[in-house]
Amino acid sequence: MTTIDKLKWRYATKKFDTSKLLTNEKLNILKQAFNLTATSFGLQTISLIVVEDKKMRADLVAHSYNQNQVLEASHLLVLAIQDNILTEDVDEHFDNVKDIRTTPETILAPYRKDLKAMMTSMTIAQRQEWSTKQAYIALGNLMTVCAIEGIDSCPMEGFHPEAYDKILNLKSKNLKSVLLLPVGYRAEDDMFAQFKKVRKDLNESVIEM
Repeated sequence: MTTIDKLKWRYATKKFDTSKLLTNEKLNILKQAFNLTATSFGLQTISLIVVEDKKMRADLVAHSYNQNQVLEASHLLVLAIQDNILTEDVDEHFDNVKDIRTTPETILAPYRKDLKAMMTSMTIAQRQEWSTKQAYIALGNLMTVCAIEGIDSCPMEGFHPEAYDKILNLKSKNLKSVLLLPVGYRAEDDMFAQFKKVRKDLNESVIEM
């Protein structure tokens, strides 16, 4: 299939085949894709939590408006943001740039200073909103990679983050859950797989100048 064919094949999977699990190879592709996702300034203030434990996921269903994909999927991917972004996080990022690219500090120093100033000028709520936007970029990237790899997925915003954070013990990691992506393989009797995609005509959604 072409890339467009694979994107047409993709849909928000409502029912997963519980007997089919992602291989470690496929799971590693998703981990790598997440880590390679573009983020603003390259400052990765988002994390991916891979939940395989069935008991834990069974507990999470009640906090997901009883959406069974959370339990039935091969794995549940939880996208989380840092509770707060500290100046130390900025330093860690630019130190990493210096180590990997051997970029002199004289070049990095003004960028380091500006990004610290930007972060300190924001409230914690604004920093969290900024990070959440990065999480949506990662979600879109993961969905596309899933389609290319023949993996089914279902993006979800409908859940109670506070309950997730407690069950997954995210507070101890300075993280807050913001998005979910159950991944696996569709059940043969998921009727939604047969529905035609409903989209605007390309001439309506794309404006050329």
